[in-house]
Amino acid sequence: MTTQEALIALNMLPKIGPVRVRRLLAAFGESPAAILGAPKDRLMRVDSIGEETAKILQAWQDHADPIAELREATERGISIVTQEDEDYPAPLREAYDPPLLLYVWGKLEARDRHSISVVGSRRATHYGTQATKKLSYQLAQAGFTIISGLARGIDTAAHEAAVAAQGRTIAVLGSGHAKLFPAENLALAEKIASGYGAVVSEFPLHTSPDKQTFPMRNRIVAAWARAVLVVECPAWSGSLITANLASEYGKPIFAVPGPIDKPTSAGCNQLIRDGATLVADASHLLDDLGELSFARQASAAEPAPSLPELPEEEAAVFAAVTHEESPVDRIIERSGLPAHVVTATLMKLEMRLLVRAFPGFRYARR
Repeated sequence: MTTQEALIALNMLPKIGPVRVRRLLAAFGESPAAILGAPKDRLMRVDSIGEETAKILQAWQDHADPIAELREATERGISIVTQEDEDYPAPLREAYDPPLLLYVWGKLEARDRHSISVVGSRRATHYGTQATKKLSYQLAQAGFTIISGLARGIDTAAHEAAVAAQGRTIAVLGSGHAKLFPAENLALAEKIASGYGAVVSEFPLHTSPDKQTFPMRNRIVAAWARAVLVVECPAWSGSLITANLASEYGKPIFAVPGPIDKPTSAGCNQLIRDGATLVADASHLLDDLGELSFARQASAAEPAPSLPELPEEEAAVFAAVTHEESPVDRIIERSGLPAHVVTATLMKLEMRLLVRAFPGFRYARR
């Protein structure tokens, strides 16, 4: 049995979970195959492994067929990524209970480390939907990957906006891929997987969604991104749980304000009152993230992340911008591009945190 097959088997077992598997791996020399072949008394010496869990591990073949699972995943075009693989997202490794593995439909890319999670109510209002589309579109255009949960409402609007912006988005499921929920978002999931990002789950293929799988999904959404943006939610909402988890992970929280007489915005308004940053435009969020990056770089605690290579026009305009303030006319002259192209591109570069705008239509590199 390969290491991947053993991990798939462990992930398919009931009542085990990533925290217990991590303890087992530490006790068995990081060998998942050794866990599956261990005697009951040896398993029960591991912290939190009682008799019931040990029996499940001993009878693992009654619960899991990793070879069949791997075969079906391959047939569906799904890759299974473990923590030892380069594609496994680095931020998830730092979580308290990182997923043992990820089923990935589509493709994860290095640039996905520049990501923002967008969450909110399933029962989104017109206001919430429009705000989500505007902000997610702007963020995707600025080069950020949009992470959300493929749920109805705000999640759906966030994914759709990222696709419309020709950007990237990652949908984290609260079910297995064969039980994709909600079913009406299958076409959106197919679109995402076809070249706009990835549809990801930690659950075996035929796992149905339930009250436990959604909170587990939410912790991935919270841990993966650089920041969490809550667009619209009532006072009691799973989005607030996601925001609280992200705060525990040390991620900045942003929230869109809503009408004070609308229960649908009570959660966001409370987040802002509790210290979340108010966001009315993507530039507010990008400015704050830029300041965080520069502060980290200055302290040498964490280098500011590099952005993907620029498209040809953006590269030409960026080359025409110096570290000294220059009027837009000078930048147009240096780039040799039409004025409307340069002005639109400067806005994109500003959102990518590569240039800074000054009064009088003047620009300089950050």
